[in-house]
Amino acid sequence: MTFSLHGLAVSSGIAIGRAQLISHAALEVAQFQFHEKDIPGELKRLDAAVAAVTADFEALRAEAGSAGNPRELVAFVDLHAMILADPVLTDGVRALIEERHCNAEWALVQQMQEAMAQFDAFEDVYLRERKYDVAQVVERVLRVLQGKPRRVSRRKEAVEAELIVVANDLSPADTLQFKNQRIGGFVTDLGSATSHTAIVARSFDIPAVVGLRDARALIKDDDVLILDGVRGVLIVDPDARILDEYRLRKTALELERSKRLRLKTARSVTLDGEEIVLEANIELPPDAERALAVGAAGIGLFRTEFLFMNRDDLPTEDEQFEAYRQVVKQFAGKPVTIRSLDIGADKEVRALRSRTAESVACNSALGLRAIRFCLTEPQLFLTQLRAILRAAHYGRVKLLIPMLAHVQQIEQTLALIEQAKAQLAASRHKFDESIAIGAMIEIPAAALMLGPFLRRLDFLSIGTNDLIQYTLAIDRADSAVAHLYDPLHPAVLQLIGKTLQAGRQAGVPVALCGEMAGDSKLTRLLLGMGLREFSMHPAQILEAKQQVLMADISRLEPLVAKLLRLDEPDKLRALVARL
Repeated sequence: MTFSLHGLAVSSGIAIGRAQLISHAALEVAQFQFHEKDIPGELKRLDAAVAAVTADFEALRAEAGSAGNPRELVAFVDLHAMILADPVLTDGVRALIEERHCNAEWALVQQMQEAMAQFDAFEDVYLRERKYDVAQVVERVLRVLQGKPRRVSRRKEAVEAELIVVANDLSPADTLQFKNQRIGGFVTDLGSATSHTAIVARSFDIPAVVGLRDARALIKDDDVLILDGVRGVLIVDPDARILDEYRLRKTALELERSKRLRLKTARSVTLDGEEIVLEANIELPPDAERALAVGAAGIGLFRTEFLFMNRDDLPTEDEQFEAYRQVVKQFAGKPVTIRSLDIGADKEVRALRSRTAESVACNSALGLRAIRFCLTEPQLFLTQLRAILRAAHYGRVKLLIPMLAHVQQIEQTLALIEQAKAQLAASRHKFDESIAIGAMIEIPAAALMLGPFLRRLDFLSIGTNDLIQYTLAIDRADSAVAHLYDPLHPAVLQLIGKTLQAGRQAGVPVALCGEMAGDSKLTRLLLGMGLREFSMHPAQILEAKQQVLMADISRLEPLVAKLLRLDEPDKLRALVARL
């Protein structure tokens, strides 16, 4: 019987194939009792399973860091390895085995449920979301204990049709393993637009729909599926007519993608002659090659915190300098915007864990992160500033400071930059004396008091991911409220519009580097609002360029001005769709 399920489309595209169900090990655990003499053997079995998964994570870290993998995977795998290494998890399981004479699987599930209940008690929604990371780690240990490795089988049908992975949730390790299979798409009961599955699916350019809730319970292995990653629909057991229709849609999408490859060398200019800058977001130097491959006009956001993650020590000044210089030289005169260290929330640095632990325990998304942390650690900040200033000697570097909200923070940051320059001059290092300095506008307070930013800084960059999160009080990693995370909320659009208008009036360039920049459905809206500089994942650049080439800003501006006066979301959304 044909039926459809609706969820959140997090990675565009269409996949047609057969369902590959990934079982949920925690649901398959029974309780067994042991005699006292058998307890040491059960503890040994637990230790062996934990050791096996730990070794797995080490191998996955190495694989995640290799060329061709999205850099986000390194941080995700590292987070799961830290959860497994935390004695709170394993010590509790051992205690249960010894006290209740029970099997390791049952004790592990009990400990997981207790831990998840503790996470549910947190007021901070980001911390509550981390319960799913605990569940994913436990799931992996359970599979070793049960002798059921989480692998996708290589069936004959897979030669003729793509496999669509259906799971309650997918861990970073799962998605990394699936990369080498012929996977057409991902479907999960849980998840949000910024969940692990969503981020990795977009990086691999694989269609994905998350937040379907009951998909895994309703779908059987080998069911024929149509995964519509454009509309967020999963069709189960479609009839011949629907299959034919979606095959045509899939062919059209693939043809459109192949055509877009020809746009790599085309100038990014609108129909009425307006030049638009399309830059790339990167995490590590190897990502620069992907940006160059699609003709990026520069790097609009170099997330330097990824140089600090997945290691036990801090990168030295020379290490950072070499990493920044490598990207600067690759872009040979094109602008490279380097963001200063933005740790906190979902980005933890092991070497700094003791310094940030208290803030994370309180409220990570609103705590000691980004520039707040850097200003409390001036020596660490000065080391990074010196490295960036030195790299700027070799090309067009712009320094971007995240999460500024107060005038005092701006003044302190500028003073430390001058101190870094003085230190380099004293040590006779070459550096860029006149480096452009900018701020990320990602806190509503900053968007509402732009005067000090415009008077003291050289450029602004709107970080829409956090701006939406803080404006709507919605944790973007929390699947329970994912449907409320709305880039087209009138309040969000007003803050973006206000920032663009203020920058234009003051003659200060304003870019946009959040997820909105890479959403081709919003390109015309942003052009009509006055945005002229976009920065996005390299995979999104050609699709955005296609929209730019077909846009007429002189026609869009009056339509968008009318649209921005609306405060009814449904009407606003309908007008955006007609742009």
